This record gives sequence, C-alpha cells and structure tokens, in this order.
Amino acid sequence: MAKWTAKHEAPEPLEGPVVGTVVGGTIIWFVIFLAQAAFYGWFADRDLTWWYWTPLAGAGLGLIGIWYVRGRDAALKRHAAQQAADADAARTPAS
Repeated sequence: MAKWTAKHEAPEPLEGPVVGTVVGGTIIWFVIFLAQAAFYGWFADRDLTWWYWTPLAGAGLGLIGIWYVRGRDAALKRHAAQQAADADAARTPAS
C-alpha cells in the first residue's frame, strides 16, 4: 500500500462565487427543461422521455444545492467574524 500513499499535501480548495455558480447552473438546467418542452413528442416517440425530465431533476437538485451553499457561505462568514472578534479580544489589554 505504500505506493498509493500521497507524496505531497493536497492543495487548498479553491474559493469563488459558489452561490452564484450554483444559482447560474440551476437556472441553466431549468431553461434547458423549458426549451425541450417543444420537443416532448419527439422524445416520447423514441422512448427517450428521460432526456426531457433529466434537466428538471438537475434544477431540483440545484435548488437543494442553493440551500446548502447559502448555509455554508453564512457559516464561513460567521466563523471569520468570530475569529476576527477573538483576535481583537486577544490584542486589547485586559483592564
């Protein structure tokens, strides 16, 4: 198993506009679902209706993702504020 051991540490995760990215992706999934509505008959004739419903599932999962990343973003901001408050408290002399 030694040959599978990592030889270096993993890089830090990339941070970016996560909420905006998930919202944008969810909107794209929903737009694809709406765009395919005109072709539902074509999908049904070829027994490919799962192609029609897949973007709706993606949009639904995106809504769950929006809820998750908004909570994560709020928790990260609370944590950063708490660390800043702790650092300020450590710098001020005790009275």
